Amino acid sequence: MNGLHVVFKVGDGIYALSAEEVLQLEAFEGVTPVPGAPHHVAGVVQSRGRVVPVVDLRARFRLPAIERTMDSRIILVTVEDRVVGLLVDSAREVITLPPSEITAPPRLVAERSDGFVRSVARASGRLLMLIDTRNVIGGEPLQ
Repeated sequence: MNGLHVVFKVGDGIYALSAEEVLQLEAFEGVTPVPGAPHHVAGVVQSRGRVVPVVDLRARFRLPAIERTMDSRIILVTVEDRVVGLLVDSAREVITLPPSEITAPPRLVAERSDGFVRSVARASGRLLMLIDTRNVIGGEPLQ
């Protein structure tokens, strides 16, 4: 693990995920809805010649929907040989997190976050929640 993390915002929360999981960041230009998809699946987009499901992290984190802005991004990630997009409010930063700054989440956070928060870290005076991408995506077949 190289310590690089992509930092993004969803609501008032600041989150991060390992850059090793990230294929690319894309501007949000809309999605094609999928009938019968789970509530947190915003739809699909075409990227790199393939159709990619997009998980709306606002819906997944049980936050109210917002009108998307020019800051909205889709973070394309690879999890278990699947490519999935994560729709976030903004993502503009890649930082290095030393292992000494990463700790297990407090028990209450771990218990209440549905396994979404893998660890927490301090960086530049901010507290970041490092997400567990596999748990955020969920077990539903997305592709």
